[in-house]
Amino acid sequence: MADNPKDAIDRVARIQQEWARERPDIDVSPQGIIGRLHRVAASLTDELAVVFRAHGISAGEFDVLAALRRAGDPFERTPTELAESTMITSGGLTKRVDRLEDAGLVQRRPSEHDGRARVVALTEAGRALVDEAFTRHMANEHRLVGLLDEADRDALERALTNWMARLPDEA
Repeated sequence: MADNPKDAIDRVARIQQEWARERPDIDVSPQGIIGRLHRVAASLTDELAVVFRAHGISAGEFDVLAALRRAGDPFERTPTELAESTMITSGGLTKRVDRLEDAGLVQRRPSEHDGRARVVALTEAGRALVDEAFTRHMANEHRLVGLLDEADRDALERALTNWMARLPDEA
């Protein structure tokens, strides 16, 4: 994160000022929101990755493990369910599952409910890792969100929820 919160704000404002000077015919006010969202998202991604790296996994691998853990006992999903739950392409999912399987965190096996179907399931080691990583991940998210006061958190959550609902392909 930026050492001084005003640095990020000033950078976006400076870009807006430069565009306003060079193209006064175009309203650059959306950059104030979109530019700051981009900068915040990049910073948050870096801050969140610290926890995943400490557990020897990437954010994408955490996403797969978390989707399996959220499935409930027996902590498994079909590849199709896993792709839908993580919004990962089938090719990207296969690579992540391969790495997690090599690490002993998941296993591919026939479904207990349909012998023709295959599932990806958490191993005991995978469940222990995702539970510990999720605990630390939530503490980290609380720390990051805690940089805002409660009123700002509530307003931001409402605004982002409303905005997402209006964007294409969001539910």
